[in-house]
Amino acid sequence: MTSSVAARINLAVLVVSAMLFLTFYARSAGPAALEKRIGEGAYPQCTRYRIIASAFEAVAVACYVVTFFHPLPVPLPRVFPWPWWVSALIALLIAIPSGTLMWRGLKDAGAESLFVKKEHTMYGGIYQKIRHPQALGELPFWWVFAFLLHSPFLALVSFVWAPIFVIICWAEERDLLIRYGEAYEAYRARTGALWPRRR
Repeated sequence: MTSSVAARINLAVLVVSAMLFLTFYARSAGPAALEKRIGEGAYPQCTRYRIIASAFEAVAVACYVVTFFHPLPVPLPRVFPWPWWVSALIALLIAIPSGTLMWRGLKDAGAESLFVKKEHTMYGGIYQKIRHPQALGELPFWWVFAFLLHSPFLALVSFVWAPIFVIICWAEERDLLIRYGEAYEAYRARTGALWPRRR
């Protein structure tokens, strides 16, 4: 198999993985709507969807690494025009605030970051400032990977993840309105989705 063929196969796997990540994560974010159709089994089912989504996200990360070793024949330089350590520094400057935000979101959401549970209440902590800290923290990591791999092509590809995370946030909010009703509507009115709202 030539490097060009491997690169095309890898890109196809990356695209399919990203779409399957979106599909399964969006499904995992809808336990209240699913419960209306299948009952309380909706919550463990959504946990399974979330685990599957995480697996496809891991495949996408692996595809980033493969892309570095088998780049597509595109009219872009294979690496940035500066030394790798500059790209690594840029990656670090993105990773520190993003990782901190994602960690806060994971900590304050607790086990429901992965395990969807009916008895879970609305979140506190960082969630009293913004509604989607995990998404806002996780999205920039695609550029962290791109810069660590010193790849202009991957830096451009990473923009594809922005609409994916927006759709996921929308899917979560739609179901949280079903799940928590007026309490979530009031919460949404006083907090920003991705940036703190001015009082």
